[in-house]
Amino acid sequence: MSIEIAKTAGFCYGVKRAVDKTYELIEEKNGKIATLGHLIHNRGVVADLERHGVFSYDDTCDIPRDASVIIRTHGVKKSVIDALEGREIIDLTCPFVAKIHKIVKEHYEKGYKIVIVGDKDHPEVIGINGWCGDDAIITYDEKFQMSDDFIDKPICVVAQTTINRNIFVQIVQNIENACKKVVIFDTICGATKDRQSEAYELSSRCDIMFVIGSRESSNTGKLYKISSENCPETYLIENFEDIPQNLNIKNKKIGITAGASTPARTIEEVFTKMEEKIRNEESFAELFEKYGTKTLNNGDIVDATVVEIRNNEVIVDLGGFKYNGQLAVDQLSDDPYLKASDIVKVGDTIKVYVVGVNDAEGKVVVSRKKVVAMESWNKMKEAFESGEILEGKIIKAVRGGVIALAGDMQVFIPARQASIRYVQNLDTLLGNIVKIRLTEMDERRRRAIGSVRVLLEEEKKAKEDKFWSEAEIGKEYSGVVKSITSFGAFVDLGGVDGLVHISELSWNKIKHPSEIVSEGDVLKVYIKDMNTETKKISLGYKKAEDNPWVIAKAKINLGDVVKCKIVRMMPFGAFAEIMPNVDGLIHISQIADRKIGKPEDVLTIGEEVEAKVVALDWDINKISLSIRALIAPPVEEAKEEAEEETVPVEENVPVDIEKFIAEEKSEEEAAEEPVKDEEEAPKKTRSSRKKAEPEEEKTEESETEE
Repeated sequence: MSIEIAKTAGFCYGVKRAVDKTYELIEEKNGKIATLGHLIHNRGVVADLERHGVFSYDDTCDIPRDASVIIRTHGVKKSVIDALEGREIIDLTCPFVAKIHKIVKEHYEKGYKIVIVGDKDHPEVIGINGWCGDDAIITYDEKFQMSDDFIDKPICVVAQTTINRNIFVQIVQNIENACKKVVIFDTICGATKDRQSEAYELSSRCDIMFVIGSRESSNTGKLYKISSENCPETYLIENFEDIPQNLNIKNKKIGITAGASTPARTIEEVFTKMEEKIRNEESFAELFEKYGTKTLNNGDIVDATVVEIRNNEVIVDLGGFKYNGQLAVDQLSDDPYLKASDIVKVGDTIKVYVVGVNDAEGKVVVSRKKVVAMESWNKMKEAFESGEILEGKIIKAVRGGVIALAGDMQVFIPARQASIRYVQNLDTLLGNIVKIRLTEMDERRRRAIGSVRVLLEEEKKAKEDKFWSEAEIGKEYSGVVKSITSFGAFVDLGGVDGLVHISELSWNKIKHPSEIVSEGDVLKVYIKDMNTETKKISLGYKKAEDNPWVIAKAKINLGDVVKCKIVRMMPFGAFAEIMPNVDGLIHISQIADRKIGKPEDVLTIGEEVEAKVVALDWDINKISLSIRALIAPPVEEAKEEAEEETVPVEENVPVDIEKFIAEEKSEEEAAEEPVKDEEEAPKKTRSSRKKAEPEEEKTEESETEE
């Protein structure tokens, strides 16, 4: 038995450059990094990046505004670059792919029809097509033929960097046979060519081939196809856990190659595990020849009797085999909170799975968990097919997610599916009891994948639908303050959030909502307004009975004399606070018993005065006040003043502010008119006085003058 690893296996230049640069940026950018799509097609690398705070997004709109954006090795369309304008872009497009973008752009602008040989759904091809207005012909069919419409048109042919070169050559021949003017660019990556060539040679001389890489990886898929054609026993694996347990490797030559997105450590792990397996196989063979006792094979399930329980393991009798079995506590159950003595007792008979034999120490390693997992697998499949909702406890945080134990069944929940919101530290979820829906069953790896988030979203959607079916303006709710902003507080009404604007939190003026409420407070609110299309809800919180104007209406009547404080001065009068948040206007004509130039001539801010309520309009919350009405002028002065007044001001008559302003303005304009000479002014005054006097007085005055 022997193992041979392909020299070209593992990261290519472009992938290594992108991965190394991203890990460098984690420290530099303090984790505020996002990738547009997975950086590379490798789940292990992507999961590790997520643990370091680097998450991938499929849409530019979903990327946080404060994150630097990494363009992955596959490259993107020009329109995507344009959409990211104004943000920090870290372009880690593979240089070989970037070269294709340049070729396509230049020839498209010259009028060439672009043909891309590759997988139309691969991100690299989608990106390339974006540099020619998404107008390229894309094919990966060896029988492809150009339409007659393009016979006389210039054609430019490029290739996806990771495709099979033989297919590319065949398609190029078909195009050249049909079209007159064709330019060919063999843009298949040199590393891809070497890797495919070496995979072909290695698989030709091996009995077993392992191709390591993601099933999403195009170049890994090509390596698997090439190897399978030469070596029927070829396995596509993502890591050492995917190696078949009952694989017969006796006297076999094993070959290992890997895709361009496979880290060196993964290749090394597979190689190490295969070496261990070879050593175990050889040891078992020697053991069986020496003792001729009961034979055991890796993967066998046998009945074992518990003979001893220790702190960290259980010793079992395997019923006739040379050595006892050693069952580690963590191989008894997936629940880390249970002790061995909680699960088994001495004398119990249990089924165990044979993991391997260590001849040097004379022991057989067995597992109870693997048996339970196998027995549970059928139950798991039934739950998946029926859509049954499982309940489990999160017991472990792993790369890219958490493990939940549902009965005896272990379910992997990806990080983004573990909660309805992003959880940075997955350890905070340990011990939580959650409801799980199975979303995927990997038969080959016997792994179940589930989601907590999908159920939470369904529950939230049901609550939202119920809310909107019953919601109506004026309806009252008891809600919890979810978050506070400078403009108001968002309140959770039971799956739906509504906004209480800052102006709705208090009748008094406040600078910030936190003066009134805090996160977690329970408020009684009502719907002021709502939009069923935008799903926006405006909530009311203030009580009508607390409205200071409602209180004022019950206390203030026309003709009342009130004590008030001057709070604001205006050209036309002064505003006085009668009670908190209730002001009345003292018009300039009602401040004193004489004519004044401005309110400041008589009043000062903060001064307390008494005034009479001369007008009320509760519909528009308006109160008119008069100090003058409380001043009792001497009888003679009052009489003279009444004669000089053109329009008398009657007590308790509502004050028309607009009329007062107009009158003040006309008086000011009259005062500003120039007087031609000193003699004309008295004449004008006398003339106007005569006009205002009664006829009899006019006659007497005329006679006197004569």
